[in-house]
Amino acid sequence: MGLNQRSLGILEAIIEGHIASGEPIGSRTIAKQHQEKMSPATVRNVMADLEEMGFIASPHTSAGRIPTDKGYRFYVDTMLHVRDLSLKQRRNIESHCNAVDLHVEALLKRVGNLLSDMSCYTGVVLVPRFSASRFRHIEFVPLSHNRLLAIFVSGTGAVQNKILKVEEGLPSADELQHAGNYLNQSLHGMTIRQVRRVIAEKMQEERVKYDRLMHQALTLSSKMFDTDMDDDIIIEGATNMLDYPDFADPEAMKRLFKAFEKKKLLIELLDMSQDSSEVQIYIGGQTRYQDFRGCSLISARYTNGEEALGSIGVIGPSRMFYSQVIPVVDYTARLISRMLKRELE
Repeated sequence: MGLNQRSLGILEAIIEGHIASGEPIGSRTIAKQHQEKMSPATVRNVMADLEEMGFIASPHTSAGRIPTDKGYRFYVDTMLHVRDLSLKQRRNIESHCNAVDLHVEALLKRVGNLLSDMSCYTGVVLVPRFSASRFRHIEFVPLSHNRLLAIFVSGTGAVQNKILKVEEGLPSADELQHAGNYLNQSLHGMTIRQVRRVIAEKMQEERVKYDRLMHQALTLSSKMFDTDMDDDIIIEGATNMLDYPDFADPEAMKRLFKAFEKKKLLIELLDMSQDSSEVQIYIGGQTRYQDFRGCSLISARYTNGEEALGSIGVIGPSRMFYSQVIPVVDYTARLISRMLKRELE
């Protein structure tokens, strides 16, 4: 059964009314507000059809109706009118992101706060994956007789430190400097995935086996890049969700914060956003992540101009103001992408 204009109008009124109030929407309310003159009885008949189709549900026997996840999905995909950001909103985003000398980690944390503040929901940011980082610079600092500190700087300016154990005696400071210089010249601009492959290939070359400096440099770098750093996610404003009656039920609140604690699930959701250049919307009950029932995630990837580095997003109740949050997430992701592209030029 398809939806005619009357059914579409009533479904839209129920969804937008519930988003604004958090309350079930009754037939009398819609009959009064609807441009087309209809009796409450006519509205009830349409609502019964919409409920049968799974777009709305009745939380109580004699109450109005609320949207289901299927209803929200239909609304987002076919009916939503996304608002343009005001000049003030754009300048607010730009002023937060364009701070002088802001490292990538600090920038992304600030973005998480910004998304939370502007949406009044929870801001989430998936930081760049280490294996997708580009090699810019590495330096080795001696610590003790068998340990040294490797300092790696990625193409975005992110810094990773790792303590390495050396089995065959600690190289001198000059040798460590030469090793770093060799790697910086040989590997500059490669992704860590490429770096691992190149190191493995070079280690098999006969000349490397007899060139102490090259062997030393490649051995140290392989220790630095042998395992991926943990993927990390920034979560800002989680307690904002407690302000919404949607999570007043202890079970719903417990489920929500359990989802926040399971960072792996959030990472998987945000990771999916990197496959598309468009804003993605995930509605909790329609994903395989049941801890997100009652929630929606609006997310978008950010890039360095060539490849996806991570994702940003906003988690809110399923009845979040999609038309307001989508442009905030979209504009912020595009701004970060432009900034990271300039960083690499």
